Amino acid sequence: MSLEVLFLIFIALLVGAAGPIQAGVNATIAQYNGHPLTAAFTNTMVASAFLFILMLVARVPVPQMSSLAQAPWWAWTGGLFGAFFVFSALTIAPKLGAAAFIATTVAGAVVASLVIDHFGFIVYKEQPITPQRVIGALLVISGMLLVQWKR
Repeated sequence: MSLEVLFLIFIALLVGAAGPIQAGVNATIAQYNGHPLTAAFTNTMVASAFLFILMLVARVPVPQMSSLAQAPWWAWTGGLFGAFFVFSALTIAPKLGAAAFIATTVAGAVVASLVIDHFGFIVYKEQPITPQRVIGALLVISGMLLVQWKR
């Protein structure tokens, strides 16, 4: 395994670790905002402002509208998926607990990813479902069940 791959795995682990923290932080802001939707909106606004500032600092050029118009319709749904995750996380994670929520979302992500990879949906290269990949997914699902055991 190359150093680049190890670095990317490390970053992905950090991203995963941020999930339960983000859910808890957003649930906290919901208590002060008065509603989970307001908290999700606050999250999105702070994220958008941060990304805008980052774009200015990095001098990222403004995309051409003609290029954006060529994107398929479904390419615009990424923000909807992000909003769905943020809202769901801030409302569900405090009720399930951080470990149970994240284990469940990871299990869902692994199952969906097997299907996405198998058919090569979106931008992903086809990677057939193999017995090893199914066993890996079953182990993730088993882990999710163990985390939630005796709830």
